[in-house]
Amino acid sequence: MTAQSPETPAASQVLDRVLVLEMVRVTEAAAIGASRLIGRGDEKAADAAAVEAMRAAFNELYMDGTVVIGEGERDEAPMLYIGEKVGSAPGAGPRIDIALDPLEGTTITAKAGPNALAVLAVAEEGGLLNAPDVYMEKLAVGPGYPAGVIDLDKSVSDNVRAVAAAKGVAPSDIVVCVLDRARHEAMIAELRALGCGIRLIPDGDVAGVIAVTNEDTGVDLYMGSGGAPEGVLAAAALRCVGGQFKGRLLFRNEAERNRARKWGITDFNKIYDLNDLAKGDCIFAATGVTDGSLLDGVKIRKNGVMTTDSVVMRASSGTVRWVKGEHRGTR
Repeated sequence: MTAQSPETPAASQVLDRVLVLEMVRVTEAAAIGASRLIGRGDEKAADAAAVEAMRAAFNELYMDGTVVIGEGERDEAPMLYIGEKVGSAPGAGPRIDIALDPLEGTTITAKAGPNALAVLAVAEEGGLLNAPDVYMEKLAVGPGYPAGVIDLDKSVSDNVRAVAAAKGVAPSDIVVCVLDRARHEAMIAELRALGCGIRLIPDGDVAGVIAVTNEDTGVDLYMGSGGAPEGVLAAAALRCVGGQFKGRLLFRNEAERNRARKWGITDFNKIYDLNDLAKGDCIFAATGVTDGSLLDGVKIRKNGVMTTDSVVMRASSGTVRWVKGEHRGTR
């Protein structure tokens, strides 16, 4: 197949190399915080532990950070709310926009299921879309495909056939990741009719989208609707490795449209591309909370050492680093 050759963004002086690895420390802290609640059945407590640990880690960094996608608006979240300032140098350090999900997969964590992550993306000020907390229709494919191989205005079958043709395989050889939701029943039936492999996931569509970036997962496509903020996080990851993403906001009522207007969105039918969601240089980091297809979860060894498994990516360099961590004195 013909490889896509996307324009590589210039390296940002704001997002310097030191900050790349600092982002891993932040997701590690959140993952470790949440790990103490794995399998305990308390979603809120697990999320709160991750949020508190992530915020504390952010505030150790020399930066002037603003949360543009977070735990909700200020009246909905006590910390890491949209608009909150983080970092140790407000008004002095580099100005950075942050999209985050301290615990992507709260239900997964409470039930000790797979693929729970602590995730974040950072960019220079104005680099990340202020996505409202509504649903987004999503379509994603990994690197190495010709530009425009996926199209939200085309049918499920047409998109599968286009990717299969570019890959040089039959549509029945394509594996599609889909959130296991009743709203996806018609999509799943259409995929079954094509003979596709379907990987149904209970939660965690950031992990689902990212799965298309790594051939070892066996996932070719991601399809379906999920949270719009998670779409921005996933798009940041794809920006770093050259994949493709299409997203369209879905509104159930006028209240959701008003929420979108608050963040400057007026075209309710717009199809968002990667550069609409995460532009310029950006960094994406994730640490596994529970074991998954991409990352191992936090482990507690007999000697009290906690181990973490993380990935960090940068758009300007196309670099992907896999980071194994050992943490002492964290219990």
